[in-house]
Amino acid sequence: MVDEPAYPGVPRWVKISGVVLAAAILLAAVLIVSGIGGQHGPGRHLPPLDAGHQEPTGSDRP
Repeated sequence: MVDEPAYPGVPRWVKISGVVLAAAILLAAVLIVSGIGGQHGPGRHLPPLDAGHQEPTGSDRP
C-alpha cells in the first residue's frame, strides 16, 4: 500500500479563486491604463460647477 503525503497541497477552490482574482485585477489595470473605464474619482458623480446657473431666455429676461 502506498502512503499518501501528509499534506496533499492547496485545495482546488483556492487555486481557482486565486486565478479569478488575478484576472479581475489584471482586467481592472488594463481598463484604467487604457482609459476605456472613463474618468474616476470623487468628482465623477458631482454636477459641473456651473450646473445651477441658467441664462434667462425669451420672456424671462428683465
